[in-house]
Amino acid sequence: MKLSEFVINDIKPLNGKNKVSDLQLLFNQLTFSHIPVQDDNETYLGCFSETDAHCFDAEKPLGEYQHAVETFFVRDTTLWLDVLEAFAVNSANIMPVLSEHNAYLGYYELNDIISLFGDSPFFSEAGGVLVVEKGINDYSFSEISQIVESNDGKILGAFISKMSTDIVQITLKIGNTGLNEIIQTFRRYSYNIVSGHEEDSYVESLKERSDYLNKYLNM
Repeated sequence: MKLSEFVINDIKPLNGKNKVSDLQLLFNQLTFSHIPVQDDNETYLGCFSETDAHCFDAEKPLGEYQHAVETFFVRDTTLWLDVLEAFAVNSANIMPVLSEHNAYLGYYELNDIISLFGDSPFFSEAGGVLVVEKGINDYSFSEISQIVESNDGKILGAFISKMSTDIVQITLKIGNTGLNEIIQTFRRYSYNIVSGHEEDSYVESLKERSDYLNKYLNM
């Protein structure tokens, strides 16, 4: 399904001649973080935020508050991960969509875009989740793929979930096999195992040996 099929166009953008009270009324009726505005030629100008709208004089026209307009948007050709990033960067739950010729087409809702992520194989396919960690200059995705696939695993998804100046963490969704052999191979390649969704028998084995040793010493 094309992302453009999720464009919603049920709310006509306001313009500078609308009163602030019109904007405030929309925010009272809807759960949106922003409302789009356009000029008299129906050219998209940007969005007013709900936070700003309630600070304006209700009887004044929106045109007097152009300095508060936030000019974010995405194209109808923008990839969904980039759309999701735009939502996060602008702290918005709606995202205006423009054509390549800057025509206003409507907007995306955040929940619709998140649902696409939920439908991806990373979440929808059965498998184990593994988080590994290594020095930022020492890891490579080709090596990670080789480790997983050498143990008959299939990577259903992978992304960098944490990064510092020295360390990077990679979250993996792995199908087709249990995680234990993959975990042991990652350790042999000097990866730290941050967490595994399946039982890590190496750690469990160490715990059992420690318990046995404690019982022996206490005899």
